[in-house]
Amino acid sequence: MKTTLQKLADWYAGQCHANWEHGYGIKIETIDNPGFAIDIDLRETFLESAPYPEKKDSYDTEDRWMICRRTEFRFEGRGAPSRLEDMIEEFLRWSENQKGETIPTK
Repeated sequence: MKTTLQKLADWYAGQCHANWEHGYGIKIETIDNPGFAIDIDLRETFLESAPYPEKKDSYDTEDRWMICRRTEFRFEGRGAPSRLEDMIEEFLRWSENQKGETIPTK
């Protein structure tokens, strides 16, 4: 069974078609809350015009917060260190749902 990171790598590889990978991609970095930020370019992908309602998980403890949203041409996730995989899974669920497939939630 593929890991969440392998599935994200597969999505990325599926977008690479001569030019996309030269100007767009995926960026994961740390933020000072502390936490992680993930930005995924949507331009020239099948998700470019797909709607995505903001998802905001606010928990009582500082180590469980997460916000996922889309901007004009990017999926953005921000969250506590423990939520990095959750943010990637949220993106993958949305992506698969746009293709008419479903990734089960945990």
